[in-house]
Amino acid sequence: MTHVLKDHAHLFERPGPWTTIYVDGSTGTVDGLASDEILPRSIAQEMKAADAPPGDIEAAVTALARTAKGLPDPVTRYLLVNDGTAVVDEFLSGDLVGLTVTATGPIPDLTPLVRHSPEDFAYLVAEVGHHGGEIYLQYADGDEQHITSGAPASDIEGDTMHTRKLGSGGWSQRNRQQHAEKVWKMNSREVASEIDRIAAEHDAQLIVVAGDIRARQLVADEVSQESAAKLGIIESNTRADGADEEMFNEQVQALVARTMAERQQTLLARLAEKEGQGTRTSAVGRGAVVTALQQAQVESLLLEATAWDGETLLALDAAPWVAASETETAGAVVLGEVPAVAALLRAAALTDAEATIYPSGALQERPIAALLRWPTGPDAPTAA
Repeated sequence: MTHVLKDHAHLFERPGPWTTIYVDGSTGTVDGLASDEILPRSIAQEMKAADAPPGDIEAAVTALARTAKGLPDPVTRYLLVNDGTAVVDEFLSGDLVGLTVTATGPIPDLTPLVRHSPEDFAYLVAEVGHHGGEIYLQYADGDEQHITSGAPASDIEGDTMHTRKLGSGGWSQRNRQQHAEKVWKMNSREVASEIDRIAAEHDAQLIVVAGDIRARQLVADEVSQESAAKLGIIESNTRADGADEEMFNEQVQALVARTMAERQQTLLARLAEKEGQGTRTSAVGRGAVVTALQQAQVESLLLEATAWDGETLLALDAAPWVAASETETAGAVVLGEVPAVAALLRAAALTDAEATIYPSGALQERPIAALLRWPTGPDAPTAA
């Protein structure tokens, strides 16, 4: 499943009520500062009108009193409040995607969070030099993971003896040059091995390599075939004095955006291929997808951002987790009627399915579809 759903899947089995809050959290203007004083009171009134528990109202007000100081505007705020605690409290970079949300219901609604970060996957940024390198594990939604010893990066310091190449000269200089090349290769091999390990462990979809030109080349030559297929090289020495960090970040984000687009197009191509083959390993339309989710059959859920706005489904306390009517509950208890997209994302998370959000129109008048883990059965015969 996506990073967002995977991180929060454990919340879906906790009892409600839950309050979902998605609002502007910017503080860089006078209006923004004024809203910081007004917002907690406004949210409290909305939660009270929705019969949210008093403890949850107090938790939301306390959380919203904390501002995004130090973060560049625009900033968006997302909270999930349950049992007197702000269980999730995140500052998200960027403007609101869609409308503000303050809603109390039986399940946590991850729809605003998923729409705000529609595609998130792990990727590595490796800044390399002759003495080793630094490897950062990051996610397309902006999260950065600590991957070794509680530090935000994996630091690799290799052998530094005779690592500077010398100018032309006698045998001693040539011998040192050869030794330096061997040391560089040894250090690059160590960096490449760490890249392979982290990429495999976290299923990284992109590996960005930057730094010294020769070190970049050596690392690219040493990584595994699986890693090499995901390499994105940035032609700049980010480890040099005076390196333009802003430009480097823009280049990284351009590679991330390209990878994101390629992943989404690949899923659409797979959907078209399965439909064309008639293998019954795809589902299109709300009814077919809900049925597949009920059977834990969905591998990848493809959903347009505004699909089924205003429509509802039933959230259940156990498998099959979602239903269109009470006749489909298979004995599970109905928790309540909830927004359709929230119910679909919850069912996807609880059945370990991927979920990808597309812009409106991307699925060509089919705002919901799914790739399936195994084929559906034959159509039921119709009466003569």
